[in-house]
Amino acid sequence: MTTETAYRAGESGRADGVGTWAVLLPAERYEAERLVHHDTLELTGLADAARPGPGDQVAVLVDAPPRLVALGRVTAPGQRHREDPDDPQSPVEPGTLVVAYTRRAFDEPVPADLLTLDGPVTALESAAFRALADQLGPPPARRTWLVSLDLPIEAGTPAEAVRLFWSYVQELGPRELPAFVSPAGDELAMQAFVLGAEANQDPEEDD
Repeated sequence: MTTETAYRAGESGRADGVGTWAVLLPAERYEAERLVHHDTLELTGLADAARPGPGDQVAVLVDAPPRLVALGRVTAPGQRHREDPDDPQSPVEPGTLVVAYTRRAFDEPVPADLLTLDGPVTALESAAFRALADQLGPPPARRTWLVSLDLPIEAGTPAEAVRLFWSYVQELGPRELPAFVSPAGDELAMQAFVLGAEANQDPEEDD
């Protein structure tokens, strides 16, 4: 059972011999992390006075209300995202905090109402970190999904149609284009997703 004292922040705890921390994602960054799969989370502009070090465990949260959306471990900087976090590929900036994801819960965040955050980075007691992690439970079983994106494109040749297709995909991206997903072998269960959430694509059902 989780208690309020287990969520006390402001003191660097130790879990499995490493520090334990909470990192708060800005709302727009949370949406970007939900839209595109990333192996790591890269954050810049953090104060040097108190920040996680390599090997430390991190609980990634969003605010209003506080919710746990991922767990990770601090790693050495490798590659960081450009200004648009949807599109990775650029050198690391000095002072970048790089967190390798170990568990994601972006689609079903866990409430963290009892946790008080001091800012973008907050040191946690190890008991607080474990209490948050325990709420996630076991990861869901992995299965095969079929994901498709259909665009009607006018072009003179198949090659030109493909080029236009990728141009539209890069320009519009997951914020505007619906992707269709279904379990392998059960195409009748197909669902459309826009902005990382299920979206109705049948205009007759909106009437």
